Amino acid sequence: MNITLRVWRQANGAAKGGMQTYQLADVSPDMSFLEMLDLLNEKLTIEGIEPVAFDHDCREGICGMCGVVINGSAHGRGSSPVPTTTCQLHMRSFADGAVIDVEPWRAGGFPVIKDLVVDRSAFDRIIQAGGYISVNTGSVPDANAAPVPKVKADRAFDAATCIGCGACVAACPNGSAMLFTSAKITHLAMLPQGQPERWSRVKGMVAQHDAEGFGGFLAGDDEAAPLAEVIHIEGALPHRHTIRSCQRREMWFIPP
Repeated sequence: MNITLRVWRQANGAAKGGMQTYQLADVSPDMSFLEMLDLLNEKLTIEGIEPVAFDHDCREGICGMCGVVINGSAHGRGSSPVPTTTCQLHMRSFADGAVIDVEPWRAGGFPVIKDLVVDRSAFDRIIQAGGYISVNTGSVPDANAAPVPKVKADRAFDAATCIGCGACVAACPNGSAMLFTSAKITHLAMLPQGQPERWSRVKGMVAQHDAEGFGGFLAGDDEAAPLAEVIHIEGALPHRHTIRSCQRREMWFIPP
């Protein structure tokens, strides 16, 4: 495959960035997108050009470090029938001769460090604001000491599958991180261990979300949210300007 890459290059957060065009030949359809970037960097190094900085770690779709915007889509899709992380996106999803735009996450809460690398430590601070439970030290309790209904355990597990990659922020026109925040709140709110701190957890994490510069999901005034029904959600405290209700009253729900 021969492709044309238009990659965002930026020396640091204070520098002015721009798109740079590179031609890349002999790309295998079986390469992952990150392997293709490795090939590009090898070519740039040979030519005496500084390689493109991009973030990665596991390359197995688990850690969420690799996120970039590809052709305007967070993590990219190409012709892939299912959503996937950047590292699990393969070049066979693109046509020979394709022009591919690669950009970093675009959000006020994710400042650019260099090229495609952004600072996502804001997510860590949101977790620090309440994404935990307090327990007494001592021996490990039995696994069945606190029975949990399977339906709630499944819902907690579904919410806990969020890998914190930041794609929800990059895809949101307002740069909101409420999908991430609500997922972390929900997986604890569904379990009995998360009940004692459920009120302070929601208030603390939502307040930290706003303090980090992420956008709101709604405009923020009462008149701007006619579709938002503020209800009591089990195990959580709804935030009317960022979270809309769902017919399933026990779940946090963020509309697309």
